[in-house]
Parts: sequence; C-alpha cells; structure tokens
Amino acid sequence: MVTVIDLEPAYEETYLCCLKDWARDPEVMAHRARWCRQMATKGLRVKLALDNAGLATGMIQMVPAEQSQIEGEQLAFVQCIWVHGYEEGIGNRQGQGYGRALLIAAEASARGAGQQGIAAWGMDFPHWLPVSWYEHYGYVRADQDGPAVLVWKPFTAEARPPRWIRQRKAPTLIAGKVVVSVFVNGWCPAGPENARIARAAVSTLGDDVLLREIDTSDRATFLAWGIDQGIWIDDAPFRPNGPPFDAETLRHAICEQTTHWRDIENDEQT
Repeated sequence: MVTVIDLEPAYEETYLCCLKDWARDPEVMAHRARWCRQMATKGLRVKLALDNAGLATGMIQMVPAEQSQIEGEQLAFVQCIWVHGYEEGIGNRQGQGYGRALLIAAEASARGAGQQGIAAWGMDFPHWLPVSWYEHYGYVRADQDGPAVLVWKPFTAEARPPRWIRQRKAPTLIAGKVVVSVFVNGWCPAGPENARIARAAVSTLGDDVLLREIDTSDRATFLAWGIDQGIWIDDAPFRPNGPPFDAETLRHAICEQTTHWRDIENDEQT
C-alpha cells in the first residue's frame, strides 16, 4: 500500500538530499533548506510517498507557475517528481505505483488550492524522466525547448497552456580571461552541486579564470537571464557527455578555453 503525506519534519533531511540518505551532502542540503524556507511563503508544496514500513520511497514538489521556470497563470508546476531508483539505501522502488500515487495527490492538491490546471516537464527520450510517462496519465504537450518538454493538464475551460521561459542573455566575455558562470537554483541539488564542482575546478587555475555564481532562486534574477541552472564557460554552456561529471572534467574544458584565449592574444600581438 502507498501512503502519500505532506512533508513532515521527520522526513525533511531525506527530502533535502533527494532520498539519498546514504550520501548526504551538508552544503547542498543547507542550500536547499534556504530555498525551501524562501519558497514556503510563495506556495511551495512537497509530498512524500511512504511504503508500509514508513520509509520515504518517492517525492514530488510543486510551486505556482508564477514562481517557477515557466510562464503560466493559475497553474501548479511540478518541478520534480522522483521515486527512489538507486540500488543503495532502500533499493530501487520504481515501477511499483509510487509515482502515480504522488501525481494523483499533487493534482488533488492543485485542485484544492483553486488552480486551473497543473504543468510538469519531462525529457523527449526514454532514459530519464520520460515525458511519455506524463502523457500516459492524460497530460498533453504545451511547449518544448530542446529535449525538455513542458506538459500540462487543464482543470477548467478557462485554463491557458504554459510556456517555457527561454534564455534571454548569455554571460559576457572578458578579454584575456575565462569566465566560468554557475547558475544555481535551490529547487534541485544539481545547482549547488555544480557550484561546488566549479569552485574545485578553478581553485588551481590562477588569475586567468574568473568564477561567478549567480543565484537564480530569486525569480527576478532568473527572468533577467532566462537561465535556471547550469555552468557556462565564457558565453557557451558547458555540456559534458553526460552526468555525473567531476571537477577534473570541468577543469579540462576550462583549460581548453584558456588556451583559446592565449592563442587569440598571440595572434593579435603578431
């Protein structure tokens, strides 16, 4: 049997580390906790799925669209839904109905709050967070930005479909420097994890490299950039072959760009 509850203090740390109880990162969890406190007054809702033993097997978090990464009115936006898929800890619990129970509970919560619909996002490939999972439960596509697909389910005839907020500007170049910009948002641990990796990557690179951390938890900051999370090297996003990546992978990419700048300077001098 699946039990779905609102987040309680006893489960808060499990939620903050995204169910990775065996690998808690205090820095990441502290950043997430600050974000949660900030968003608690802006409509953040978190629910957990529990098994018969009372263990947290899944989680879902949603915020009003007006406080999120999308354009939408009177909609709830599911930023994250995750069922424990690790072999570590309590083991893989996916495919046992926890995700479905969480989604049903989120929809009921959004209806109860008087919202006109609910939106969510998935990826247009089957390997991780497939959008087809939402489509199976009646969600329809509203927008797409690369592989990220925005879906929604209206509750009323007055509801209007949401749209992605797209990138509005890129970090600026500084002659003779490599600028590493890290966009950090507390809704997901990937943001503070990226910041920690970036700090480690640039720590031995000297004055040729400038690190900037941009907190997009403030929605005005996010809207100015249209960039939610990620690492940029100069004016281009850092896209490793696949997660996870480490500081050495990022450092190598930064060094390649540093060499590029030096080649430009040498050409100018000759």
